[in-house]
Amino acid sequence: MSATKGGLVIFTANSNPSSRELGRRIAERLGVELGKVQVYQEANRETRVQIEESVRGKDVFIIQTVSKDVNTTIMELLIMVYACRTSCARNIIGVIPYFPYSKQCKMRKRGSIVSKLLASMMCKAGLTHLITMDLHQKEIQGFFNIPVDNLRASPFLLQYIQEEIPDYRNAVIVAKSPASAKRAQSFAERLRLGIAVIHGEAQDAESDLVDGRHSPPTVKNIGAIHPSLEIPLLIPKEKPPITVVGDVGGRIAIIVDDIIDDVDSFLAAAETLKERGAYKIFVMATHGILSSDAPQLIEESAIDEVVVTNTIPHEIQKLQCPKIKTVDISMILSEAIRRIHNGESMSYLFRNIGMDD
Repeated sequence: MSATKGGLVIFTANSNPSSRELGRRIAERLGVELGKVQVYQEANRETRVQIEESVRGKDVFIIQTVSKDVNTTIMELLIMVYACRTSCARNIIGVIPYFPYSKQCKMRKRGSIVSKLLASMMCKAGLTHLITMDLHQKEIQGFFNIPVDNLRASPFLLQYIQEEIPDYRNAVIVAKSPASAKRAQSFAERLRLGIAVIHGEAQDAESDLVDGRHSPPTVKNIGAIHPSLEIPLLIPKEKPPITVVGDVGGRIAIIVDDIIDDVDSFLAAAETLKERGAYKIFVMATHGILSSDAPQLIEESAIDEVVVTNTIPHEIQKLQCPKIKTVDISMILSEAIRRIHNGESMSYLFRNIGMDD
């Protein structure tokens, strides 16, 4: 990696020590020291940010990983961005490997599109560029009026499969629902492996039942409809019993997804694959949120290994469950920072990346 030009400052905006590890790895790869800043909570839970060095005329990169207290994480980022803006920084680039509230990117009944609100707040605070990784929906990039680089973790996960699973040639890539079939297809084509899709009665979190197309409820209200109009009612969906489309018998099953948080759907998929004859089950995901009792459930499940990247700190979860493994993605983030700061093209980081990756 070639050296960076002067005028580069890297801050970590997280007051949680375990969340600053990624920032230290990136700074080490770039050969720079982390910027001096104090981020802490007052006694009344207000967030205080104090920048302790000059950022005037400099490119400031603020690395923020999402801790357990996601709302505090957001406030720390917004306050630090605004502090850099009022201190006359030339550019303020947010490095947010996991974009919080990314699952709330669609209108659901009488809810709101929270990721759009968050994007507007970041831009208003003074962010001039965003580096993130594997957005839950790529359309979230359109919520920003600043450049967004949505990097991919798939090359690192593919490398892990090839190097750490000795008999991966006997594997099949599995989508735990039709919604993740495109991601599974992308992995399968790159590894020259087969694909299997689980389809059935378990409700998917992204189902049509919770999006805006069912708001208001489809109730026939005679008083609200003009007598001359007869609107046909949509026939409700009914999922068939769980089926696995594809052969997993006597194979290694590798379930791929972008986020693993509530593990119930992964555990159900693992049980189904075991029943169909898979002898080893891996789960690969970019963002390992692993909330609540997820580590314990994984440890007691049919899953042999869960592989996630360090976009989110999960050292505590790894102590609770030895099955959880980590892939370091600081290399691609540090290279993105170097290229943006030096004014170089970012296209190299997206080579061979398709629309479905």
